[in-house]
Amino acid sequence: MSQTINSRIQALRALFSREGIQAFIIPSTDPHLSEYVTPHWKSREWISGFTGSAGTVVVTTGKAGLWTDSRYFLQAAQQLEGTEIELYKEMLPETPSISTFLCTQLSPGDAVGIDGKMFSAEEVERMQAELQKCRIEIKNIPDPMRELWADRPPMPEAPAFIHETKYSGKSSVEKISIIREELKKCNARALFISALDEIAWTLNLRGNDVHCNPVIVSYLLIEEQDIHYFIQPQKITLEVAEYLKSTGISLHPYEEVETYLKQIRVESLLINPSKTNYAVYSAVNPDCKIIHGVSPVTLLKAIRNEQEIAGIHAAMQRDGVALVKFLKWLEEAVPAGKETEISVDKKLHSFRAEQDLYMGESFDTIAGYKEHGAIVHYEATPETDVPLKPEGFLLLDSGAQYLDGTTDITRTIALGELTEEEKTDYTLILKGHIALAMAKFPAGTRGAQLDVLARMPIWQRGMNFLHGTGHGVGHFLNVHEGPQSIRMNENPVTLQLGMLTSNEPGVYKAGSHGVRTENLVLVVPAGEGMFGNYLQFETVTLCPICKKGIIKELLTNEEIEWLNGYHQTVYEKLSPSLNKEEQAWLKEATSSL
Repeated sequence: MSQTINSRIQALRALFSREGIQAFIIPSTDPHLSEYVTPHWKSREWISGFTGSAGTVVVTTGKAGLWTDSRYFLQAAQQLEGTEIELYKEMLPETPSISTFLCTQLSPGDAVGIDGKMFSAEEVERMQAELQKCRIEIKNIPDPMRELWADRPPMPEAPAFIHETKYSGKSSVEKISIIREELKKCNARALFISALDEIAWTLNLRGNDVHCNPVIVSYLLIEEQDIHYFIQPQKITLEVAEYLKSTGISLHPYEEVETYLKQIRVESLLINPSKTNYAVYSAVNPDCKIIHGVSPVTLLKAIRNEQEIAGIHAAMQRDGVALVKFLKWLEEAVPAGKETEISVDKKLHSFRAEQDLYMGESFDTIAGYKEHGAIVHYEATPETDVPLKPEGFLLLDSGAQYLDGTTDITRTIALGELTEEEKTDYTLILKGHIALAMAKFPAGTRGAQLDVLARMPIWQRGMNFLHGTGHGVGHFLNVHEGPQSIRMNENPVTLQLGMLTSNEPGVYKAGSHGVRTENLVLVVPAGEGMFGNYLQFETVTLCPICKKGIIKELLTNEEIEWLNGYHQTVYEKLSPSLNKEEQAWLKEATSSL
């Protein structure tokens, strides 16, 4: 494989002289700047062999590098072995930025190639400013993969389908009316949307274009009177065509978006330069005033309505039933010695698939046994798959898509005997998880202000984790969504009523073990307090937290009370849907600490 990768890099370099460039940058995204992309746009994976969801490859005439974050340090090191691509670990002080690296590799007057559809307008502007200091220019080279990638997967053609109002809580007509009201507030006459989850939410449509993310590759333009939807015609069924017609939406071929924007006649257009690709952004008619700003859909989508909240609770209950059935089975199956990381992943999938309204997984399951648990986004392959033994930890991060909600849960399960270090790490992570779960905070609080609660127990022992503590979760949509987050990095978006966020501190020790405990939490009222209203988190995930790794002496009485209370809720909510044996297992799993 490493020889294949090296030859692909050489093939890319062969284009340099023709295009007048000395380097080329390949990110992990698509023309919609998505986190997860359809196989047609997995160019970075194709050219590097690295399969993680985040990373950027830079190829110069003499060097090649991959920049990725801490989730993928171990995985990338393994997958790049034998290739000429060097690993650059983001967020470490010694790692140069891509622009800094290019300034050291190229000469004044040189040019860097990009496919303008794979970068946001904002990102290109920032890179241009940084590279201009070294007199290096950026050159747009549309889709060089067309000629390099011989067996490239085609564009997705799966049909779109309607997400019924009984699940979404608001019709598309209602949503568009609210969006237009928001546009008036910023004096915009139109809104252009590229983000696939925002389009799906606005139109109450879903699709199967991206693995685990029920979105449809398309663009949407909302004007004061008209709505224009850019999508491949073969994706529109008769039912969807009728539905869109009744909503007053005009259909256009996906490829015609730039042509349309060149001729657009609206006075002002709200567009988010950080969410719109450079090529499309640059196509907008210069006579049209561009207003830079965040799409109103971003926040509207993140705040759940009553029907969506009811759906979340129902989905969590069914998901919890599947997980309890699985955990009981796992406990009995592991001592027999026949189970592996891949086999337990398949078994968990089968339990979930039995549940009503199940539509698939919300991401590929991470089942990491022992040292594999330290690889934050590990995915077992036939080459890495290992048998499970009745000892050590299994870190299991998984989730499902249901018509009425999306789930995401991590449990670190003691399969048998543990070391003192494993127990200590497990208990400290639980302390951080509980501290965040119990948080009460004034309205207007940002996630970054709460992040320390989850980290303090491990910070006090000189440990940390480099991923975020909490991300937003979509409603039968992307498992990762903004604009809210709980992480060390500053994010100006405040936590607001109805937002759904994960709570997932972790600690990872290479070659030994990983621990993460994750539930989803909903922002709910905590009553009136000094200087205004207060908010708190309601934990909505329903699944026992493994008690075998807990050192009780490290927990405070308040933490023990929280855990016992949570477990009591789990038993009360899930036991009616279980048989007698499963109820007995759950009774024990949720018994008081």
